Amino acid sequence: MENKVLAAPLGRLARFAAGLSWDTLPEAVQKAAVCRALDLISAVMGAVGNPLVEQMKQALQALDPQNRTQGVTLWGQPLEQKWPVTDGAMLNAMLAHTLELDDVHSASKTHISASMIPAAWCLGQQLGSTGKEFLTALVAGYEVAHRVGMAMDVAAHRKRGWHATSTCGTFGAATACSHLLGLDGEGTASALGLAGSQTTGVWAFLGDGTNSKVLNPGQAAMTGIRCTFLARYGMRGPIHILEAEDGGLFRAMSDGGHVEKLTEGLGTRWEILNMDMKPYPCCRSAHAGIDGALSLRKAILGEGVLPFEDAAERILGQVESLEAGTYKIGYQQCAVSEGCLHPRTPLDAKFSLPYGLACSLLYGKVDQSMFTPEKVQDPAIRALMQRITVREDPELTAAYPGHWSCRVKIRLQDGRELEQFIQDPTGSYRKPLPQEALLNKAEGLLEHVYPGRGRQVAIKLLHLGEMERLPEI
Repeated sequence: MENKVLAAPLGRLARFAAGLSWDTLPEAVQKAAVCRALDLISAVMGAVGNPLVEQMKQALQALDPQNRTQGVTLWGQPLEQKWPVTDGAMLNAMLAHTLELDDVHSASKTHISASMIPAAWCLGQQLGSTGKEFLTALVAGYEVAHRVGMAMDVAAHRKRGWHATSTCGTFGAATACSHLLGLDGEGTASALGLAGSQTTGVWAFLGDGTNSKVLNPGQAAMTGIRCTFLARYGMRGPIHILEAEDGGLFRAMSDGGHVEKLTEGLGTRWEILNMDMKPYPCCRSAHAGIDGALSLRKAILGEGVLPFEDAAERILGQVESLEAGTYKIGYQQCAVSEGCLHPRTPLDAKFSLPYGLACSLLYGKVDQSMFTPEKVQDPAIRALMQRITVREDPELTAAYPGHWSCRVKIRLQDGRELEQFIQDPTGSYRKPLPQEALLNKAEGLLEHVYPGRGRQVAIKLLHLGEMERLPEI
């Protein structure tokens, strides 16, 4: 007799995830899992001490003021301080999303790593999991969460105001944790059904200029763990949580969804290989424009190195206007709200394409130094932003989410026009950065916690698959 749970699309996906083992994974997938873990953990380390997350630690302690001598440790923080596994996952996930340097899966518009890796690490730490068990769980989570995201329909999901990093991240966290707990296909399917029933996360923060964005992956990590344990101890989740006519997420969160994408290419196309690494600490939708502006800056200034004052004077003296054309979601997300057009805070600036373009032209870089309260008020940046307009380009909208593109056109005071089209931003799976770039990025971020030892710690984490137990770091 056919098992109705495992015969359902989400059930087939759950059975696949539950059946994965390290030794049967392609070598490229194994290497990708290690690199994703290193990239995400280093992004967390670079954010350690963030004032908002420190305040959230105080909030959790006030809510539950017990002596914290049992539990898991947080990345880059005192080892003697312990946290319940759900709180630890939530706090690490919040830090993961703080710098806007966590990787992204463009086809589903998700930062799954930000919620899934903290959830799997904290649970794996509690269970005493090996490095291979942890990494295999990550692969399972990526394959499920990304397919849920693609099935949800990127544009429709975002148009309704849902934050896919959170809504789909819950599925990723639940899958990875189910794998670590050893749940079978049916158990994993129940965990996913429960995760879908409890998932949430919206974009309202963008218009309000609030600082709650990091809560979304934090909530996804915590919810994913909780739903896994509920399933482990007997609660059943709805197997048709996505496509159900009454209460299904496709109807509630999209325009109908594409159920076939849940299992399309399963076992032959590995979505973990289609991840983008972020070189700039801001919204991924701004990256193609930044690439274009950096390229055109060289055309304006030449190859020589100029002091900032001279370069800024030349840019402001020569650039009459800049127009950027991008896809609809990128336009709506990074060029419409008051915060995008007139950034007041570093978070506003991280979601402002005009701000990123101005930084690129004036400073020749877009790094963390560009996103401080003082820099956001920089008069030169403000002056140049007044000359920048962003529009939706229907051609680029049609190509999205296959390509996150931008066309940058600069008109100079002497009448010349310079144009640069960037089809795929730097760090995309189509334009991957070499492993040395990954190590350099990780080293710089890890130095925040391990001064003078960043490279050493990064190399250690590249050997996660050889570890008999997840380390405290």
